[in-house]
Amino acid sequence: MSKRDYYDVLGVSRDASDDDLKKAYRRLAMKFHPDRNPDAPDAEEKFKEASEAYQILTDSEKRQAYNQFGHAGVDQSQAGGGGFNMEGNFGDIFGDVFGDIFGGSRGRSNGVARGADLRYNMHLDLEQAVNGDTVEVRIPVLAACEPCEGSGAAPGTSAEACPDCRGAGQVRVSQGFFSLQQTCPRCRGQGRVVTDPCRSCGGAGRTEKNKTLSVKIPAGVDNGDRIRLSGEGEAGMHGGPAGDLYVQMEVREHAIFVREGKHLYCEVPISFVDAALGGELEVPTLDGRVKLKIPGETQTGKVFRLRGKGVTQVRGGGLGDLLCKVLVETPVKLTERQKDLLKEFKTSLGGSEKHSPKEKSWFEGVRDFFDGLKH
Repeated sequence: MSKRDYYDVLGVSRDASDDDLKKAYRRLAMKFHPDRNPDAPDAEEKFKEASEAYQILTDSEKRQAYNQFGHAGVDQSQAGGGGFNMEGNFGDIFGDVFGDIFGGSRGRSNGVARGADLRYNMHLDLEQAVNGDTVEVRIPVLAACEPCEGSGAAPGTSAEACPDCRGAGQVRVSQGFFSLQQTCPRCRGQGRVVTDPCRSCGGAGRTEKNKTLSVKIPAGVDNGDRIRLSGEGEAGMHGGPAGDLYVQMEVREHAIFVREGKHLYCEVPISFVDAALGGELEVPTLDGRVKLKIPGETQTGKVFRLRGKGVTQVRGGGLGDLLCKVLVETPVKLTERQKDLLKEFKTSLGGSEKHSPKEKSWFEGVRDFFDGLKH
């Protein structure tokens, strides 16, 4: 029976890339794998056909010969090689294409693995974040077992080469006409087994413990900033390096100040008398109290800037400012005498526009708005 065109077998064009060939072969190999088609007698032949096509077309020299002379070109090139070697060449092909599914790389594993990184959320007051501090934290971690020094083997003993894989970490399993490398089930790819486990850790090499650390908080940290403490995470497996501890800052809300970058903001309530006549107020800062001059005829919402009373950011950028927004308060719980005085004061204004600079423009804007609706 004549052979089918290799490109037709894989279902690709003649200019297909190696990546296209690999994807096509993977699809066909999964579809016609004999173990997945025990009741389909032609599945094995299709599987072999796809594997042969993939082997020829991914070899640049053989592909060139095939493109020029067809099957005759590659048959001749294999004259002394015993034809298509399913036990050898296919093992390499299948491992290359499916290595990421069936156990990854073939390299020997010694079981050493870096420990996991940990995260600790640290809650700070605004003053601590702005000025810096040193805080002790207590965290639960998996630490290296002291009696066995992290090996998992009882003191005085050591792990031995796995008898099943002979230390390779992988074993070769025969399935029909091909063999497949997979992670050794006995040592789980580590290549070594503990025959006499440490009693303290049960052979795990790590035990749970609480660790107390002193964390230095630099001045100017903000929400979301992280400090990395190298080697303070979980201990590694079988003597591997420890992971890191990431301390993440979470700054609590402050009763007075709101922080935005290097600036601080606060609201300052003042009486309408002080707003009208002007005066001097004491306002808080993170360094203490300072005097704030309020000029006469100050309107509510006016923002005053106190330079240099903000924050120096941890990444630099200069010292920020404190911005104080004044809110003019309407007096409440007035006595009859106070109400009379206010009525008298209102009468004294006489409805003059000069005392309410925004009133006229606002009412004109309202009038123009309704006039526009009519049209």
